[in-house]
Amino acid sequence: MTNRYANKKIVVVGAGKSGLALCRFFARRNARVILSDIRQRADIGDLSDLSGCDVAFDLGGHNPELFRKADLIVLSPGVPPTIAPVQAAVEQGVDLSGEVEIASRELTAPMIGITGTNGKSTVTALVGEALKACGAKTYVGGNIGTPLTEAVDQEELEWLVIELSSFQLETVTSFRPRYSMLLNISADHLDRYPDMRAYIEAKKKIFSCQTAADFMILNADDKLVMEAAVGAPARVVCFSCNSKLDEGMFLDDDHIVWRWQGTEQTFAVKELRLKGLHNIANVMAACIPLLLEGYQAETIWPAMTRFTGLPHRMNLVRSLDGVEWYNDSKGTNIGSVIMSLAGLDAPVTLIAGGRDKGGDFGELSGPVKEKVAHLILIGEATERMATEIGPVTDISKVDSLDAAVVRARELTRPGGTVLLSPGCSSFDQFANFAVRGERFCELVEQLEDGKAVSNGTP
Repeated sequence: MTNRYANKKIVVVGAGKSGLALCRFFARRNARVILSDIRQRADIGDLSDLSGCDVAFDLGGHNPELFRKADLIVLSPGVPPTIAPVQAAVEQGVDLSGEVEIASRELTAPMIGITGTNGKSTVTALVGEALKACGAKTYVGGNIGTPLTEAVDQEELEWLVIELSSFQLETVTSFRPRYSMLLNISADHLDRYPDMRAYIEAKKKIFSCQTAADFMILNADDKLVMEAAVGAPARVVCFSCNSKLDEGMFLDDDHIVWRWQGTEQTFAVKELRLKGLHNIANVMAACIPLLLEGYQAETIWPAMTRFTGLPHRMNLVRSLDGVEWYNDSKGTNIGSVIMSLAGLDAPVTLIAGGRDKGGDFGELSGPVKEKVAHLILIGEATERMATEIGPVTDISKVDSLDAAVVRARELTRPGGTVLLSPGCSSFDQFANFAVRGERFCELVEQLEDGKAVSNGTP
């Protein structure tokens, strides 16, 4: 394969997991690599992954001169393309790209690209597990945690299953999945995008390079999804929890039905370990590309039924004194909180809050009124959440997750449920949602059986 990067001056922006993977990728191709990050070296953490790589550093800020003299600037997903040094360089003709675009140019295996506001990690994992059960050598990565560039030098891959955030899709220009999925759209990342339209435009880029030979897998129950796909050339296949479809996959009472080209197959919902209507939709979306490819339902469906879920996504942490404690730390937007509450019976004690992402917390008023007996708020978004949700339930404001767990233990009676589903990012108090979820689990496991907790550490 032609080395298009040898001796090119490439600035990689952002020293997160994707940025480090990009540095290794370009260094292997003998590029002149500069890693730029606004953070000081002491704040970045471990850079040992770059040991042995010929990489220069621009840390503690971005040097505009380095950007202007680059042959190529490549952004990590967390870095907006609107930052001043990037914009100035682009205006002078410097090429701009992102990690998914760079990797996809080097890959030949067919791709299944999965995006949406919620559920994309679960669907990505489901598709990956099912393909592996079918005996296909499969790479599962992207936003789910493993940068796509890590797949480039792997041999004999048959499938690439890629979770895609709106941030990753912003910079794609030739990325073409054989199957694209748009699972749902609700308000998210409005701290980065000026409005919902801009957010949706980023999501729509998953379709932009597909052709009539490709497929779009769409949620027929989501109006914004169906509107986003209008005019895209790929063939549409839908799934629905609300309507019976002439072709596609849908929920019919306690069975999932697959109809395609005159054939029909059914699957029993009760066999799934994943619970909740949103997870039925996730399973349907995950099944469709495999069935279209001709893999056998007798292998696909058992893989779906074995799947118990990903960490920090509605995981039951513990049952204690008649109260169930759930960790949904990955619930970082309002739509996710609504779906998580929908899967639980009242009364719920909801722990929410964190760094405000710009959504309309007023959308939670109805679900909170219906299901939540006690709302415990933490973090920077506390006051806005309290104001916009309104006085529809009992509200407590506390300073930390530790204090929230103590308060939840005090308030929740036997038969109730405690749910951590923040509706916000973790970055005011934690490095990421996983660290937040792990801390919650630690605190819950430390609670003592048969004892009410007053004040102090549980």
